Amino acid sequence: MTNSTTNKIKYLTQQEAISLFNAIEVSESVHSVRNMAIFRVAYRCGLRASEVAMIRLEDYNQPKGELYCKRLKGSNNNTIRLDIKTKNILDKHITQNNITSSSDFLFKSQKNSPISRFTLDYLMKKYCKLAKIDDIKKHHFHTLKHSTAVHLAESNMDIKELQWWLGHKAVSNTEIYFQFTTKQQEKMYAKLDKDNEMV
Repeated sequence: MTNSTTNKIKYLTQQEAISLFNAIEVSESVHSVRNMAIFRVAYRCGLRASEVAMIRLEDYNQPKGELYCKRLKGSNNNTIRLDIKTKNILDKHITQNNITSSSDFLFKSQKNSPISRFTLDYLMKKYCKLAKIDDIKKHHFHTLKHSTAVHLAESNMDIKELQWWLGHKAVSNTEIYFQFTTKQQEKMYAKLDKDNEMV
């Protein structure tokens, strides 16, 4: 990625992400459980809108709480273990919607087809407004994937771990996310202070 690309990346702060999920939780919608499951899965796994739409029941190992992520744009597929909140809401969605066939798509539209990128962008805009996230450049579903990457970088995950998590083939695609967190910089300076190797 070029510098011009990195400057355009938009992501939610951790507080904004909390506000977004709170907005989904309190919203009054017949699809609120489905929508929460979509957003939590996408955030946990770092998925694009088109990748969310492809998920079938057979990709989900319910007893283990693991999701096989089929990634596009030349990325590597991988299996991500869901956190307990995400597993619980996904299980609730599956039960409520009586999803039983292994070939069933997990997230469908009212027309019973895989949920569209347009719908996911619409939902992102809706919930960002409810969450009072004012920067409209963040009101796109792909912002969730960038947010996942930055938040994982902030959690002290190293670059190879983050590369695997996001399914990047080239580590150069992963490096960019470490430019957005000061925690890595603080860690670097702490090492210098500890070793005191510079005059």
